[in-house]
Amino acid sequence: MKETWDAFVKTARNATFLFLRDYMDYHADRFPDCSWMVYKGNKPVALLPANLTADLTLHSHQGLTYGGWILPHGHINAADTLEIFEDAIAIWKAEGITSLDYKPIPYIYTATPSDDAEYALFRLGAVLTEANVSSALPLIHGIDATAHYNKLRRRALAKTAELDYKIYQTDDATEIMGLVEQCLSDRHDTKPVHTSEEMQRLKLHFPENIHFWILEYGGAAQAAVCIYDTGRVAHAQYIASTPQGRSLNLLTPLFTHLITREYAEREYFDFGTSNEDHGLYLNEGLLRQKSSFGATAMLHRRYRLTF
Repeated sequence: MKETWDAFVKTARNATFLFLRDYMDYHADRFPDCSWMVYKGNKPVALLPANLTADLTLHSHQGLTYGGWILPHGHINAADTLEIFEDAIAIWKAEGITSLDYKPIPYIYTATPSDDAEYALFRLGAVLTEANVSSALPLIHGIDATAHYNKLRRRALAKTAELDYKIYQTDDATEIMGLVEQCLSDRHDTKPVHTSEEMQRLKLHFPENIHFWILEYGGAAQAAVCIYDTGRVAHAQYIASTPQGRSLNLLTPLFTHLITREYAEREYFDFGTSNEDHGLYLNEGLLRQKSSFGATAMLHRRYRLTF
């Protein structure tokens, strides 16, 4: 039912390209799909991207940053969504599913307000289990986004303006993911969620949505950002720099180029989250770095509903 699913996603009020089947299914080997479709008569009225784990928990969806019920632009309101939840829970319980792990889509990614499901979760007794702080900068048309920079960021921008660097976009995931892998290993002793091969495959499927940006200085790549462009939001999926790139503050001119030129017509620029341990640890240094561009807090929430 891929064609029906994708057609609904493309016209929904709270969906992004992450919910298209070609994106969801690239890691189907790790997250066995258990997605749901809601029909009224012969017409789909809601979708739930989801996977099921061995403990019989339904997740919406572990392979995605956000998820939850995908809704149409009209004719499904908060009362309808509550009814959908209640009917779905009855089916899930009959299937042996014991709980729901739910990650609603943050409001900046929705075309219109779409908190219907969060109201339903409140009514059904769901518990907030996680809150991660993402940093988002509103891009107000006609206003220079650098006006929101703090003094240190403006000083770094002025200093890097004297350097002979080059910014370019590449279609090769190997270059940017190699830099990301090294940076995450050196600074956080971790690995990126995606491999180079996975990012290359996703880039081929979504060339208009996934962009790889490199800043080169001294003949080498010194800073890189992978952008997920939803049309409303430019989201920095991966951010990386070399030790030299960090010492010279080369992410400053790279982000400035993206914010003021490449994605200036978007509604928001999302720098991503600054948390670990399911939101319980806040990396204040990383948060300050993002805040220095003028970005402020937006939450990625997570709920648990036990049946």
